[in-house]
Amino acid sequence: MSGHDSKYFSTTKKGEIPELKEELNSQYKDKKKDAVKKVIAAMTVGKDVSSLFTDVVNCMQTENLELKKLVYLYLINYAKSQPDLAILAVNTFVKDSQDPNPLIRALAVRTMGCIRVDKITEYLCDPLQRCLKDDDPYVRKTAAICVAKLYDINAELVEDRGFLETLKDLISDNNPMVVANAVAALAEIQENSTQPIFEITSHTLSKLLAALNECTEWGQVFILDALSRYKAADAREAENIVERVTPRLQHANCAVVLSAVKMILQQMELITGTDVVRNLCKKMAPPLVTLLSAEPEIQYVALRNINLIVQKRPTILAHEIKVFFCKYNDPIYVKMEKLEIMIKLASDRNIDQVLLEFKEYATEVDVDFVRKAVRAIGRCAIKLERAAERCISVLLELIKIKVNYVVQEAIIVIKDIFRRYPNTYESIIATLCESLDTLDEPEAKASMIWIIGEYAERIDNADELLESFLESFPEEPALVQLQLLTATVKLFLKKPTEGPQQMIQAVLNNATVETDNPDLRDRAYIYWRLLSTDPEAAKDVVLAEKPVISDDSNLLDSSLLDELLANIATLSSVYHKPPDSFVTRTKSASSRPDDEEFPDGGETAYSETPSHAVDNAAASARTSTASHSSMQAAPTAPAPASPVPDLLGDLIGLDNSIVPVDQPMTPSGPPLPVLLPSSTGQGLQISAQLVRRDGQIFYSISFENSSQIVLDGFMIQFNKNTFGLAAGGPLQVPALQPGASARTLLPMILFQNVSPGPPSTLLQVAVKNNQQPVWYFNDKFSFHVFFVEDGRMERATFLETWKSLPDANEVAKDLPLSIHSVDATIEHLTASNVFFVAKRKNANKDVMYLSAKIPRGIPFLIEITAAVGIPGIKCAVKTPSPEMTPLLFEAMETLLK
Repeated sequence: MSGHDSKYFSTTKKGEIPELKEELNSQYKDKKKDAVKKVIAAMTVGKDVSSLFTDVVNCMQTENLELKKLVYLYLINYAKSQPDLAILAVNTFVKDSQDPNPLIRALAVRTMGCIRVDKITEYLCDPLQRCLKDDDPYVRKTAAICVAKLYDINAELVEDRGFLETLKDLISDNNPMVVANAVAALAEIQENSTQPIFEITSHTLSKLLAALNECTEWGQVFILDALSRYKAADAREAENIVERVTPRLQHANCAVVLSAVKMILQQMELITGTDVVRNLCKKMAPPLVTLLSAEPEIQYVALRNINLIVQKRPTILAHEIKVFFCKYNDPIYVKMEKLEIMIKLASDRNIDQVLLEFKEYATEVDVDFVRKAVRAIGRCAIKLERAAERCISVLLELIKIKVNYVVQEAIIVIKDIFRRYPNTYESIIATLCESLDTLDEPEAKASMIWIIGEYAERIDNADELLESFLESFPEEPALVQLQLLTATVKLFLKKPTEGPQQMIQAVLNNATVETDNPDLRDRAYIYWRLLSTDPEAAKDVVLAEKPVISDDSNLLDSSLLDELLANIATLSSVYHKPPDSFVTRTKSASSRPDDEEFPDGGETAYSETPSHAVDNAAASARTSTASHSSMQAAPTAPAPASPVPDLLGDLIGLDNSIVPVDQPMTPSGPPLPVLLPSSTGQGLQISAQLVRRDGQIFYSISFENSSQIVLDGFMIQFNKNTFGLAAGGPLQVPALQPGASARTLLPMILFQNVSPGPPSTLLQVAVKNNQQPVWYFNDKFSFHVFFVEDGRMERATFLETWKSLPDANEVAKDLPLSIHSVDATIEHLTASNVFFVAKRKNANKDVMYLSAKIPRGIPFLIEITAAVGIPGIKCAVKTPSPEMTPLLFEAMETLLK
């Protein structure tokens, strides 16, 4: 609609629907067009005009392109609620798809693709087939996107009608926009399929590189993203590809620049020539710097991506640190990101410049920014040993300005510097002690108390200093109480005189009798028993040499960093989380029985829906060694509902993807194992189990209240674990009346809080409510809940993967079980995402080959040898992660019982 069409949104008429009906059936074209505009206006503001469906559809028989677009827009909106009437429009669509005007042909096929009604889908195939081979490139490019939409509605139909092959042929089209849309459609389809649908070959590669120079900016983004997934055969080919893509770095569109950077970074992994890599790093620096002159929002996205890039290739921007200096008018979120990158780029060569900047920031008015700047100085000291002394000098200068929050942050980072460089800078303790009275923040107090306790033998009045804190011990936060307890024990062990003896007695009494905090109480009891039974052992434990801490500015491990770099210019690179942690893939596996010889496979398909990753809020953990992460509450799990199309976007040609709507999932299922009996939980019984539903992991948890009080405010927290399992939302449990029970499904997210050490299936859980203490229990979960739905392997892939893995990775184990039917066993295992690949006979035994996969793409190749009805199953496993093999054996034993 034009700018003068706002009049259609306001009306003073009575009986609006009958009047619109009359105008829609008018013989005058202008009156009819105005009526349709009024209908669209009413629809846009939320009025129900579905009763006019037949009258609006009758207006389709027109040569007027504007009127036809409006009618199509109405159709897209109401076809779902009136599917039987929508069939009336099919003939017009089919007719319009053969119209002499290419705009009308494209409009017809686009609209049919947007009407997500099964009855219309079958009528779409023939017009779509024609439009994919249309003479006009505009029609072909529209039809290419329509194939992706149709695949989302009915994948089987698309494959049976050969649309995928036609789509692949369009990559060789002579129009670059058609090529770009074909690539976009194939990439979308590939994401929704586990079969290799879109694979770039050397022939395809040359076509895509040729189209790259001529298509629109968004077309270039689609092509570059596709190219970034291409693995070059050797270094020479990688260099050639990069050479063709490098000019995209000069593009005005930020998305094109970031996609080009992503693609170049991926290919650089194969390039061996140091000079070539150095030159590429030089070429990438200016475009990345240019991104920082855009709007603040674009700057932020660019900075989050640059943060990842400098972790992998710091040399790219090593000489450009000045562009990350904060400007006075930068928004706070941009300043914070710039600080992070400056720490990563800080080196012995530029540290003086950086420290001057940080010192300047520490005098700003924004308190959060000042705190971050002071911490940045400390992080630079920890990172650069030769610059540590200069950093400490700057921190001491900042302490002298006597700004309370600056002093407190400085003390916190100096504590970390003492940990990094023990017995080096203790001469400044006297200066720190002068600021003792000004400390009012828990972390600063805890840091100062740690320093006093750690260096008690060098501080003459250490007992007096600690005593000043002990006066308010019961009112202090848990963090301060824990540090006071440990520092007092250290003081007593280093100076076992009368003063410290009285102090330790008072502290231990407070920490065991006067407190409700289980962390504090447990630690106090441990110290008390150590001191009373063996003071020398207590010294060995409490005064043991501490490990030197290291620079934490590169927090991401290399595998996660590589995954994020492969997703540059997407939400993943802004969140700094892998897509799996905030996008749930709901997959439906269609298994096909296969009794042939080794090997063949089945098919799997999935669709995507967003999941809600929720950040944790603070609370207590089990012990001082447990993870001090947050307690958090969690809702009923989301389940995918019917998708809602973006109406305006689709009609005007933006070809937006489908946005799913979430709705709650009702938990159901068999009784859950009891993890906290009511006898232990003061009348509260908790039963729970980790389960997998629709491709997502949930914690199915049940509460039974057999106490005499109402229980409410339930919260849950998971300790660090092998798979980093954490709650994906708040726990929604209603207030439990005496005698009542409630059951819910808590969505879980992975790789949030990973524990080091050998893999384990133990999950440590803490649950609390407003009326009772925190309850802790262990849950031994089944490893097979992690088996993903796309773990099926083709026979050839299975054989190739088995041969590529070293023999040392193969582990075999005898299971004291038997199978009663090969087919029943295969069916049972498939239901748990352990997929049948092939089988063969060996003497009187059946040998089955199976595959499974866990998140992060780790496959398990399984060989089971058994004789039907005879006890004894031999299970052999090969995987790139042999440390996971014991867990796989546990899972197989559970599944085969």
